[in-house]
Amino acid sequence: MTETQPELPLFPPSAEFAASANATAAMYDEADADRLAFWATQANRLSWNTPFTEVLDWSGAPFAKWFGGGKLNVAFNCVDRHVLAGHGDRVAIHWEGEPVGDARSLTYAELKDEVCRAANVLTDLGVTAGDRVAIYMPMVPEAVVAMLACARVGALHSVVFAGYSSTALRARIEDAEAKMVITTDGQFRRGAAVPLKTGVDEALEGLDPDANTVEHVLVVRRTGMDTPMTAGRDLWWDEAMSTVSNEHTPQAFDSEHPLFLLYTSGTTGKPKGVVHSSAGFLTQAAYTHYYVFDLKPETDVYWCTADIGWVTGHTYIVYGPLANGATQVLYEGTPASPDEHRHFQVIDKYGVTIYYTAPTVIRTFMRWGRELVREHDLSSLRLLGSVGEPINPEAWRWYRHVMGQDNTPIVDTWWQTETGAAMIAPLPGVTHCKPGSAMRALPGISAKIVDDDGNELAPSPDFGEHTTGYLVLDKPWPAMLRGIWGDPDRFVETYWSRFAEQGWYFAGDGARYGSDGEIWVLGRIDDVMNVSGHRISTAEVESALVGHAGVAEAAVVGATDATTGQAICAFVILKEHAKELGRDDMVHELRAEVAREISPIAKPREIHVVPELPKTRSGKIMRRLLRDVAEGRPLGDTSALLDASVFEAIRAAK
Repeated sequence: MTETQPELPLFPPSAEFAASANATAAMYDEADADRLAFWATQANRLSWNTPFTEVLDWSGAPFAKWFGGGKLNVAFNCVDRHVLAGHGDRVAIHWEGEPVGDARSLTYAELKDEVCRAANVLTDLGVTAGDRVAIYMPMVPEAVVAMLACARVGALHSVVFAGYSSTALRARIEDAEAKMVITTDGQFRRGAAVPLKTGVDEALEGLDPDANTVEHVLVVRRTGMDTPMTAGRDLWWDEAMSTVSNEHTPQAFDSEHPLFLLYTSGTTGKPKGVVHSSAGFLTQAAYTHYYVFDLKPETDVYWCTADIGWVTGHTYIVYGPLANGATQVLYEGTPASPDEHRHFQVIDKYGVTIYYTAPTVIRTFMRWGRELVREHDLSSLRLLGSVGEPINPEAWRWYRHVMGQDNTPIVDTWWQTETGAAMIAPLPGVTHCKPGSAMRALPGISAKIVDDDGNELAPSPDFGEHTTGYLVLDKPWPAMLRGIWGDPDRFVETYWSRFAEQGWYFAGDGARYGSDGEIWVLGRIDDVMNVSGHRISTAEVESALVGHAGVAEAAVVGATDATTGQAICAFVILKEHAKELGRDDMVHELRAEVAREISPIAKPREIHVVPELPKTRSGKIMRRLLRDVAEGRPLGDTSALLDASVFEAIRAAK
């Protein structure tokens, strides 16, 4: 991995911001002096039914146990305790639906009542601690309520992005052996009401009867569209909620009680059910949200633009903000619905002070132009955040200059589904930032950049080819994943085998040190693509393509894209009978097939019909060389190819 990038000027926080910031430079010293004592302090920001007696048990590495002996209830920490502290009238959620004018706000007292009712509904329907509940919903308040209700009764929620197909939903229901599905009749997407509950029906119909563990489907009325309901299985959310009490006594669960599953792409094509615990996850979610975003819960209005179907939505929409008593915006739609002004109108309407989004969104705003942005009053913004992929320096500077009025700090956060919460990020009142760098590991977190043999690399003033290495986490952290659902061997192999001798977690990203020791994350080095912050495996897309009757073979790679970070490029070999169909028609069919099988997000940007794929003598497809083709670079080392002339045919086909 070789790149060139000039050193960039530092952007320090303003004196005014630094003077009132939650975080101080002393936090790094405190964590370095006694890391476990530091994490004990962060954990004690929560409400415990039974105090913990041991901060960390790492004797079963890589399976960690944090805050041993302690018991708490996650939902109580996110709602009840704020009401008991006298903040029941504070708005928890300003919800903005996609149709303009469709909006409502919930106070913490109202949210508590809704969560208690939903917990009673789950209990009445037989959901108990340890059961799994699949949630397949758009960005509506009931989705947050459903997640918290699961946490309240000790059930694990498995949130599935509402843009995923019924096939993807089915795989996740089946793997988790979900007892219940919570969904909506439909959702609004780009101005149109589209069905969603029918996707649940299709997913369940496709299950082997012996593998179908779903007993009930709860359905929220969102669009009002006609929705088929299966007697004895399906129930309307509003009808079920109207028959139960808004009083519910939460049970305290062990600190290591699993809180949720979240499926993420793997290189085998089979999604991995990442398991997160209760106390460790909530501790780090609350800690990072409070300090990285400099949250002032009494005055801030926070908006994270992610979807709850991704880990960002779990950590920085549901658990982190609510644990801290924040007031936040929850938005259902897309940035361009009904037009490109929508996000800026929402910021203005609610006086958003903290705005956290993906580089893809920022680059989209850049395409629209600063003139459009400046039609709106964004003076309420005091902090901006970036998440999902490395942000390029040009986008970073635009973000600060145009949206932040050349004064607002930017916190560029690096983390993963597996890490549970932010790991590398600036502290906004402390850090002198370089555009494009996530800077350094947060207090309490330890990260290194190492070579193939585990030797730590040295800071370098440029992106030299000998300074890029592997980003590893060399010490356990509270929000770390506790395993892969039902597959402990895969957990060890996927995350811990690369540096097993050292006992380090390998993040799967390449990185380098800058001249001041800051960390520059350079993106994925495995076969998982990062498209607009969504991780999609090459194997999943290849499987969908080969599932088409006309495709004999397929290879998929991620290519650099100025807007989405990476774009999906596919190379396919057609079967003889399919060659009679026009190439454009076949490409259209294949893109639609991928959308049906996985999600519209996974549709390839390019599909090239080729006569052959580059393979080694052992038959392995050389995707590295296909990436060179997709990005228009000279081919790298081709010595391992069985037939180097194959690229002449591929280029001719393009």
